[in-house]
Amino acid sequence: MRAMKVFGIAGWSGSGKTTLVERLIPCFTARGLKVSVIKHAHHGFDIDRPGKDSWRHRAAGASEVMLACGERWALMHERRNEAEPTLADLLARLSPCDLVLIEGFKQEPVPKLEVYRPENGKPPLFPGRPDIVAVAAAVTPDTTLPVLPLDDVAAIAGFIMNHLELQER
Repeated sequence: MRAMKVFGIAGWSGSGKTTLVERLIPCFTARGLKVSVIKHAHHGFDIDRPGKDSWRHRAAGASEVMLACGERWALMHERRNEAEPTLADLLARLSPCDLVLIEGFKQEPVPKLEVYRPENGKPPLFPGRPDIVAVAAAVTPDTTLPVLPLDDVAAIAGFIMNHLELQER
């Protein structure tokens, strides 16, 4: 397996980052790539439910609880008094793959595409972020960066593959 390539999808809340990532994944997998995603949440979340066995184990003080079945497995790690993990920490926990798409982690210095929607009323991120290498938008913003049509997912996937020098398998 080749080294994992990392590419970020950045933008303000409501810009369409999750929808774009969801639409990009099949483009990459159709090209034979193994894809993983890391999504940063700015608010707490819990994939467990109170009263379930795994929730009870965590509530009792377990630092990690792994759930497994025939279709998937999940590892829940309680940070308790630990610092929030860095992107590097999270990448190190992933199984080998060809491409890791990162949603969020705006401040991490990885190449990124900004999903820009002026109707959100927020300024673009790209003028202040040298790691933004292209913009996906429905309108053409004032920039020298490559601007890709937000609805042309195949063109966006092609740009990412070219930028990361990824080859179809």
